Amino acid sequence: MKFPQLIFGIVLVLATALGLAVIPALAQEPSAEQKFLAELKALSWQAGPSDGKIASKASVAIPKGYVFLSALDTSKFLTLMGNLPRQDSYMLAPDSLEWFAVFDFEETGYVRDDEKLDPDAILQGLKEGNIKSIEARKSRGLHALYLEGWFVSPHYDLQTKRLEWATKLRSESGAISVNYSIRLLGRSGVMNATLVSEPAALEKDMRAYKATLIGFSFDAGERYSEYRAGDKIAEYGLTGLIIGGAAAAAAKTGIFKVIGKFGFIIIAGLGALVLGLFRRLSRFTKKAT
Repeated sequence: MKFPQLIFGIVLVLATALGLAVIPALAQEPSAEQKFLAELKALSWQAGPSDGKIASKASVAIPKGYVFLSALDTSKFLTLMGNLPRQDSYMLAPDSLEWFAVFDFEETGYVRDDEKLDPDAILQGLKEGNIKSIEARKSRGLHALYLEGWFVSPHYDLQTKRLEWATKLRSESGAISVNYSIRLLGRSGVMNATLVSEPAALEKDMRAYKATLIGFSFDAGERYSEYRAGDKIAEYGLTGLIIGGAAAAAAKTGIFKVIGKFGFIIIAGLGALVLGLFRRLSRFTKKAT
């Protein structure tokens, strides 16, 4: 996979000029920029068309013009983009890096989908979790990200067994980013699929992202329809999936405590700020050539 070095160089300069908490040392010494580019290129990018294996539970078809990263390289990529490290996450993106999606599987058990969603109550819980996320970021020397509200209210499709929603995030500099989240229900748990994009391009990126999900499938024996009596049942339902994974069992009592996977959803937003720069610079270089 080849990356346009000019785009990377300008991205890093602009990111520093805008005060983003992404690669903060790059403005201080040129060698840091070279190191960043080298580390990014050194990742084991799996190009399409091919199949990406996810957590020994599912796979996604990688179309031509797209790339995929293993768990180890996904963690490295997210760290390079200013996020906290992750374990057992996998990344899919167009080779232009206009947006990226991160997949990770939660062994929750079978999640019942007969619950009515309350967006206002869920948002309250997410905002409480956002406070903890901000504290975690600051303790790691990262800039804060603030949850502004819904960009797309949560909704569930009974046919596809797909839960979707999007949150709008604001950085300390005032820049807005969006995380579009999808939860794909399986027999033994849930696949979290989070899209990181910029608001202005979300609809376009969302269409491309959902098109790639046509090629997603759980492995045999892991499909939602293959549930059998005696299988483990999750302690929470659809609301719990939105407000934070295993800790969301507290939602049953009205106490919204958010830990675990939600931390990534907030943290990932910072990557969207960089992606916005990638997008604008890609357009510029295309016009210039």
